[in-house]
Amino acid sequence: MNNKVLEISNLQKAYGDHQVLKGVDLSLNKGEAVSIIGSSGSGKTTLLRCVNLLEEFQGGSIKIDGKTIGYKEVNGIRKRLSNKEITHDRALTGMVFQSFNLFPHLTAAENITLALKKVQKKSMSEALEIAHHWLGKVGLPDRGNSYPGQLSGGQQQRVAIARAIAMNPLIMLFDEVTSALDPELINEVLDVIKSLASEGMTMLIVTHEMRFAYEVSKKVIFMHEGVIAVEGTPDEVFKNSNHERLQAFLSSTKF
Repeated sequence: MNNKVLEISNLQKAYGDHQVLKGVDLSLNKGEAVSIIGSSGSGKTTLLRCVNLLEEFQGGSIKIDGKTIGYKEVNGIRKRLSNKEITHDRALTGMVFQSFNLFPHLTAAENITLALKKVQKKSMSEALEIAHHWLGKVGLPDRGNSYPGQLSGGQQQRVAIARAIAMNPLIMLFDEVTSALDPELINEVLDVIKSLASEGMTMLIVTHEMRFAYEVSKKVIFMHEGVIAVEGTPDEVFKNSNHERLQAFLSSTKF
């Protein structure tokens, strides 16, 4: 039985002449939390955006639950799928960004129910039930009627997490979700992600919070200049690796 939810093979991505991803291979099993660390410009966010099909990529393949997403081969030629097919494939993942991207004119609950109604065609009552369930899960059971402007940055990010998870994706993608937050608000968001990981949610996390990556991850990946330079358990990566670039990176962090 194949337990792999995500399989990335020889992924290559370039912007013009600049090669950002240089043949990345990565797999993620059901229920695993995997963190990606590395310096700015190493390709971490680009990798996540390729999995979410927000970026086109020039080579390699991405499979989710055994299905190749984003592209197909026609007479030996690689072609990107139609927008409708891309939208379907993108729904296999849920992504939370650095910025919260909430609609300011909608309440927290309305932000969550919008896609449930429009994309998944849920009834208003069912969508609201799902929204309030996930608002409770992220520690905001009483803030469903609050507008984003009435919430702190940490609370807004937790609504954004609830909105993504409410769509029931196979994989959650987190891209530096605390980088726009004030220091005192960071832990409330990281605690939500830790809780989700402990409940067996499959997630790929780009983070610069090293202690969090160590505590939450089944596996940690260190990216450097578009490749996976080191991969292993948290202890193998943070404590037992002699990789020169990794050591230089960790010495510049708070771990």
